[in-house]
Amino acid sequence: MKKYVNNNRCNSAKYIFLIFLAICFLATGGIFVKLSPLPPINTGFYRVLFSIPMLLPFIKKSDLQSLSYKQVVIIVLAGAFLAGDLTFWNSSFSYTTVANSNLLVNLTPFTVIPVSYFLFKEKMTPKFLLGGLVTLLGVFVLMANKVTVSPERLLGDSMSLGASVFYAMFMITVYKLRDTVKSNVIMFLSAFGTLLVLAAVIFFTEGFYVPKNFEELWPLLALALVSQILGQGLLAYCLGKVNASLSSLITLSQPVVAALYAWVIFQEHLNLQSIIAIIITLTGVYLAKTQTSNKLVEEEI
Repeated sequence: MKKYVNNNRCNSAKYIFLIFLAICFLATGGIFVKLSPLPPINTGFYRVLFSIPMLLPFIKKSDLQSLSYKQVVIIVLAGAFLAGDLTFWNSSFSYTTVANSNLLVNLTPFTVIPVSYFLFKEKMTPKFLLGGLVTLLGVFVLMANKVTVSPERLLGDSMSLGASVFYAMFMITVYKLRDTVKSNVIMFLSAFGTLLVLAAVIFFTEGFYVPKNFEELWPLLALALVSQILGQGLLAYCLGKVNASLSSLITLSQPVVAALYAWVIFQEHLNLQSIIAIIITLTGVYLAKTQTSNKLVEEEI
């Protein structure tokens, strides 16, 4: 029997580009959540529920049978972390601005980088730390005129920060799982853990809603396909190719993608400050990129 084994991460430009592509898909999440007429946690529930039949054709029975009980438990745990992220982030839009939420929810590097250093022994070179600071500076410059501090938004801002911690734990768990488990299997099985937690939260908070027409259904299908499968699934795949610290740092650039969407789709003005901020952010990611030589293998057991 063949066992999937991922020996190392290569951090190559190809996979870094794929993470950026994943972020482009993930950045649409806030748009579809705002467009959904269903309550926020229900919206997150259907995002994951509808992703299961979409993923099913890509799941092999042999891949599921090769998993140990411990691996299944950890995959379900990853899904529970994602449920925490979806619960807090989707709900935050009702209590704070989209700009505040998008900035705070993407502060995952503040959780992932320290954990990766102590748990995975990932080296933090001066060049990486410099790149991280430059990236963070670029994001703050971009959001300077959009983010507002207000006591009325404290609850929503706190929810967004909580979501960033849950999402960081999801990334860390998936990162470790990718040593031995394929990304499509992780996304498929973790969905059940996510649904279990979200169903419990919905039972005690919003109550269950059922989409009654296409107007209510299409944002949920879009979330499932674009955000959950193309975005989350592609990021899970890349976590087997790129170090956790660098991956989390790249996700920090999601507000940059959101700004570009606003420029292209909604024809919002992209001023000089925004252009400079985008250049600073991309420069930071480039500086943080590390060079290693890795490969993916299959071992006979």
